[in-house]
Parts: sequence; C-alpha cells; structure tokens
Amino acid sequence: MTNDVVKLREITSAGVMECKKALEDAGGDFDKAVAFIHERGLTKAEKKGERATGAGLLESYIHNERVGVLVELRCETDFVARNPMFKELAHNLAMHIAAMNPVDKEDLLKQNYVKDDSLTIESFIKSVIAKIGENIKVEKFCRYEI
Repeated sequence: MTNDVVKLREITSAGVMECKKALEDAGGDFDKAVAFIHERGLTKAEKKGERATGAGLLESYIHNERVGVLVELRCETDFVARNPMFKELAHNLAMHIAAMNPVDKEDLLKQNYVKDDSLTIESFIKSVIAKIGENIKVEKFCRYEI
C-alpha cells in the first residue's frame, strides 16, 4: 500500500495523509482513490472561491506574430504567484485564449480546454486550486489579432 500512496501522490499532487485516506476509503482500489482525491480537491476549491486574490501575475503570449494575448491571473499570495504550477496555468490560459478567442471571462470559463476537451477552463483552474491550495481567478484578459 505504501507504493500506491507514493504513486497516488505523484499523479495527484495530494498530501501523503490525503492519499492514504483516499486509498483506505476506496478499499485499496487505486482508480477509485484517484477519483476521491479529485472530488475532494474540487470541494476544497469551491470553499476557497470567496477568498481575496491580492497577488498574481501578467502572462503574455504571441502566436505567429499575428495573435497576442495578455492575461491577468490572480492568486492570494506572492509565494503562489511565483509557483511554477501557477505560472504554467497562466501560460496555458494565454495559449487557450489565443486559440479559442473567448468573448469575455464567463465565456472563457465555460469553454472546453483546448489541450483536454474533457475539461472546461473553469474545472481546469479548479484542479490547480486544489493542488496549490489558494484561490485563483482570471481577473481580465485581452486578445489582439492582425
């Protein structure tokens, strides 16, 4: 079971105790444990949704010198704003906006994620919230095309 905890931790980025509890709750079924962690992570993300996002970063992306995107992605602390996972999220969101041209934030959050159409952008962001442990919001974005 120890190897399963390690493997589950690598796949989900959840804590050791959370992985152990998920495996126990799933009766040792690895796939069920993964599902439990994802469900619980989204629950945690929902609870964090009202917390203030006073830090963040601006991410820019230029595609083929014809489409440019600037995204303001917010989080709660500067510590998370420097986290590679947060920076990767910002970059992926900028690339998605370049490709899919959402009308506004609400449209963006409802769109299927261009790299994985089984996820919406909103659920993609919530999965990162569950891993990082802070509220994350797309504050605003702009997209230019020549």
